[in-house]
Amino acid sequence: MRYASIPFNHNQSGWPAGEHSFSPQPALQSDITADWVIVGAGFAGVAFARRLAEINPKLKIIIVEAHSTQQSASARNSGFVIGLPHNIGSSTAELKKANAYRNLLQEGIRQLEQVISRHHLQCDWERVGKYHCQAEPGNDALLKEYASHLDLMNEPWQMSDSEELYQKLGTRFYSKGIYTPGCVLVNPAQLIAGLNACLPENVQRFDNTPVLGIRYGSMAEVLTPFGVIKTPKVMLATNALSPELRPGLSRQAAMATFASITDPLTDEQLATLPPMQSWGLTPVNAIAGATFRFTSDRRFLIRQHVIPALRGQVNAARTYEATQLHEHLFKKVYPTLSNVKITHTWSGTISVTRNGAPEWGMLNKFLCTAGGCNGAGISKQTVAGTLLADFMMKQDNPHIADMLSLGKANVMPPSPALDIGIALSLMKERYLGRKEI
Repeated sequence: MRYASIPFNHNQSGWPAGEHSFSPQPALQSDITADWVIVGAGFAGVAFARRLAEINPKLKIIIVEAHSTQQSASARNSGFVIGLPHNIGSSTAELKKANAYRNLLQEGIRQLEQVISRHHLQCDWERVGKYHCQAEPGNDALLKEYASHLDLMNEPWQMSDSEELYQKLGTRFYSKGIYTPGCVLVNPAQLIAGLNACLPENVQRFDNTPVLGIRYGSMAEVLTPFGVIKTPKVMLATNALSPELRPGLSRQAAMATFASITDPLTDEQLATLPPMQSWGLTPVNAIAGATFRFTSDRRFLIRQHVIPALRGQVNAARTYEATQLHEHLFKKVYPTLSNVKITHTWSGTISVTRNGAPEWGMLNKFLCTAGGCNGAGISKQTVAGTLLADFMMKQDNPHIADMLSLGKANVMPPSPALDIGIALSLMKERYLGRKEI
């Protein structure tokens, strides 16, 4: 039997754990049985588990996580809880799909707010919106297109020039930007740890328990290093990680992005900038440009650099390269803060599909999945997990139609064609966005 690859990032997330950090759960150490096994304790997995437990509190539900929740892929997110689709389109069909996608993202935000409020989770949840900015002056085509799409969806937005952006962001690096109010910023490590800690009583989680494979017979057998779980149903919440667990043709590819976080700014350093509240910024070119955040505890977060990570593994050399890139970029964007130190650089995995559609639903009679986040993980995967539970338990939910309307992820070519295709696509985007960094 070929065992599944185990995701591994040779670095540590730099998100502050906060006052209410949670200890990892013990690893599985024996053979057990369950009504449902969920592989992955990220946003899709915990949303699926919570909804499943709400529908039937008598179910025995097991979540297995390869690492701990605070070092998982979900905890390595940059903390943008997106409420609008990245690409909207202008045709009637594209607009209809964009509206369905928006409905799903905003339902995901609503569900998260409900759980956070009910359990008083501390995760720096802030509804402050975000800026979508360009650095190159004069080349306004992408921003104008984005503005026209927002108008088609009747979404509010505000254009800002360089001086206005300086007053909000403290940098003159950007020539123009569009502000939209619907985005939430959050500490993702605190959020995913809190969501796992407040799961219903009939949900049990095992950390540091990677799944090596799944055998099928009269029941599914989920294989882990020190125990086998027999179950009639398995939900894969691994996105593109451990592709060996998925039967059939591949529809997702794993990409690694890198983020760095700084020390909190001192009063003297803060005095060199205009007065600022928390904010988040995404670039017009997501591959070449940089995502920035200024957090409520005075830190800067920089996310820039994307590489293929088809087996979910990133080594220390790649992390070092990203740190050097981020230090150079930070000094370029904030030249008055050259003495501010980066404290951590880490990688996180996103799942990409060829056509932007999710991989969602049944894979075989034992197995279902909610994957293909395409860079909008927190809100999208939350609602995808909840709706999958409703779908599997035959619950009536009108948002299931919205999810199905997004279509089905296209089949990916096998390696080495896939590797070459990804490399060429990244090279193209970096060339097109070369003036944004």
